[in-house]
This record gives sequence, C-alpha cells and structure tokens, in this order.
Amino acid sequence: PLATSDCPKGSSVANATTGPRTYLIGGNWKSNGTCESHAALIKVFNDAGPIPDNVDVALCVPFIHIPLALSMLRDDIAVGAQNCGNNTKDGAFTGQIGAHQLKDIGCTWVIVGHSEAREGFGMAGETDELCAEKCKVAIDKGLNVMFAIGEKKEEREAGTTMDVCAKQLAPLKSLLQPEDWSKVAVAYEPVWAIGTGLTATPEMAQETHAQIRKWLFDNISEEVALNTRIQYGGSMKGANANDLLMQPDIDGGLIGGASLKADFFNVVNGVPKN
Repeated sequence: PLATSDCPKGSSVANATTGPRTYLIGGNWKSNGTCESHAALIKVFNDAGPIPDNVDVALCVPFIHIPLALSMLRDDIAVGAQNCGNNTKDGAFTGQIGAHQLKDIGCTWVIVGHSEAREGFGMAGETDELCAEKCKVAIDKGLNVMFAIGEKKEEREAGTTMDVCAKQLAPLKSLLQPEDWSKVAVAYEPVWAIGTGLTATPEMAQETHAQIRKWLFDNISEEVALNTRIQYGGSMKGANANDLLMQPDIDGGLIGGASLKADFFNVVNGVPKN
C-alpha cells in the first residue's frame, strides 16, 4: 500500500456519540481536478484542524489521484475509490479496476451504485444486480462500501421514492452475509438534488432515512438496522450540514461539490455537538 508513515498526523477533538453509530462523512471528487489542484486541496484539509472523534472521514478520489491522496493526506482521513469492477481477480477486464487492486494500493472505501454510474455515461448504466454484485466483491476483498441509492425527480413526485430505494437495495439481501453489513454504509442520494443546489429538507431526508432503516429491519435484521450508517447525499454543504445531521436517522453525508473546497470541513464539523 502507498499510505506511508510520512503522511501528516491527524488530530481529533472529543465529541462522544450517544447512539450506536458514529458519523461517516464521505467526499466524492468525481472526475475533477489535477495533481496540482488536488495537492493544494489536500494541504487545506491537512491544516483544517481536529476531526470530532465520533466522525469517520473518507475521500473517494479519481483513480489516477489515489496515489497522490495516499501519499499526502493526513492519516485520519481514509482514501477510497468511486467505483470498482465486478471482477474478483486479475484478467482480461480492459478498463476495469478490481476491488482487490484498490485494496492492494491502500484504499479502504469504495462507492458503489452512484446514480451517475447507474444512469451510464453515453452507454448502458449499471443495473441494480450489478451494483449489488460489485458491493459483495468489494466487501470480500476487504473494502468498505458506500452503497448509493436514490430516486429521480419524477419518482419523488409520483410518491414512489421508497419503492425505488427498496428495488435498489433488494439484490443485496440475497448476496450479502449478515457479517458483511458491518462493511456497508447506505448512501441515500435523491438524484434530483445531486449537484443541482436543491436539497431535501431535513424532514424529507429523515423520512426517507427512517424508511430505509425500516427496510433493513424488515428484510435483514434488527441488528443491521440499528448499526448501519445511512448517509445523506444531495447538495449537503457546510451551511445545511448541521440541520441534516441533527436528524436521528441521518448518520453522515456523501459530499460532492463541497468536498472540493475548504467547506468540506464545515460539513465534518457540522455533526451535532454532544
């Protein structure tokens, strides 16, 4: 792995969690930036001060910038990728990067099922079944997964939000073993709020998060429902993070645009103070 002892040491500040779950703030840099711009941003994050001790922070960066992040980023921020292949080993998988390779280089997290990948980039998008398969492969290779789900605007307006989320979660039920769920965070991202500046109200987000947790209770187990972190994604930023994170079933965020700015640490520090 490329992470070295030369990485800057992080620091934490006490903020004890009263519930069963610690917060998870994930950054998704998407297909943005250069080596120069990311090195400058990493310096900003390295100098951003302590992280509350009930918050896990991970940055999911473009594949080509993973070595840069692993070699420069403070040691209390984990590094992840934004997708992985469904291949379980080396082979003729042109253009794919396997979860075993991400693990080998030093990643600890990967995003699977992001709506942009589900939609496709001028090609067929990833199916619910493929996303679940990738999730299982990543877990089996030693990675933690932010498994993204969420509805489109027309689905929200039609009142089918949870139907869509349940359909996206359903293939995990047969693929994952009970112990696998400790490696999964569910990232609820209403597609209509990603990168648009629109944000679900805290009450709207909480309602869907509670329904997702009930699905886990009804379909997996009470233990998994209690312990699984459910992140909110969809234009979360420093200005609205605290109001969202105050909700009882919102356990963090998957942050897009704000993770490319110093404002990312306003989200990290936006967790409720105990």
